[in-house]
Amino acid sequence: MSDEWAPDVPSGRGVGQSSGDGRGGRRDAAGADGTSGSRRGAGGWLRSPLNWRDLRLAWLIVVPVTAVVVSVNALTNLSDIPGIAIWEPWVWEGTSALSIFVAMLLPWLATAAAPPDEVAAEGWRPKVRFALVHLAALLAFSAVHVAGFVLLRGLVYELMTAGPYEFGDRFIYELRKDLISYATYVATFWLIGYLRRRRDEPVRPVSFDIRDGARIIRTPLSQIVAVSSAGNYVEFWLADGRRPLMRATLAAIEVELGAFGFVRAHRSWLVNAGAVTGLRPDGSGDWTVELGAVEAPLSRRYPQALERLKG
Repeated sequence: MSDEWAPDVPSGRGVGQSSGDGRGGRRDAAGADGTSGSRRGAGGWLRSPLNWRDLRLAWLIVVPVTAVVVSVNALTNLSDIPGIAIWEPWVWEGTSALSIFVAMLLPWLATAAAPPDEVAAEGWRPKVRFALVHLAALLAFSAVHVAGFVLLRGLVYELMTAGPYEFGDRFIYELRKDLISYATYVATFWLIGYLRRRRDEPVRPVSFDIRDGARIIRTPLSQIVAVSSAGNYVEFWLADGRRPLMRATLAAIEVELGAFGFVRAHRSWLVNAGAVTGLRPDGSGDWTVELGAVEAPLSRRYPQALERLKG
């Protein structure tokens, strides 16, 4: 029995009886790792897919916090500014809050376009890209915020017949404050996305049960380099050279292992992306996948598999 097997981890359901969570390759419908390729992002300039639930959750967090800040600031202004009309500080704070709720779209988009993870990436290009994207987004965020509350305050002041609202030359002052708000929103969006991805991540099973006749071979996933179709059976190509057979279809095994790094490279082959040691072109778009001592075909009909294995 393998030292990697954790006895307290329950066996999963399905043909392979994978030890672990058992949520195995049922992520295709949700748009995660597919049967023959990798997860697709939002494409274009976005590095992460846009998720409206992240934006809604951020609003749910920000709204009550902002309500407290608005109340505290308005009451403080009433206390500190003599002769001020009671409605004025509430208008100042309320219009600023409404405007910033709209402006929050910008740090949300910028976080998807240039996640903070890029700062830790190798090379200077991701860092420069991160700085440029967020500098532009910060300026746009502050411009939308200021333009929004100036417009709203002007309308309220006209309705209250209090004369025109004078903003003056205070954009730099507002920009300094908006820098803190912007950084807070970027951190919030990144954290929400990170926690969501961790929650949705399948628990990787420790091992996989290969049923070779009446015998069960409990095998660490890292030791399975490939699986191939063999009539009514599938053949497991193990790193130690063993090739046990199991009565099952390759499609059923793909469902079990597809979410854990196994890629459909050919109608008859499933390969462990983590075990790939090389790729060799065979002409006409076909490739050979080198998995140590094992070689598996990669058909041109599976271009997403090639993209994933190259990556």
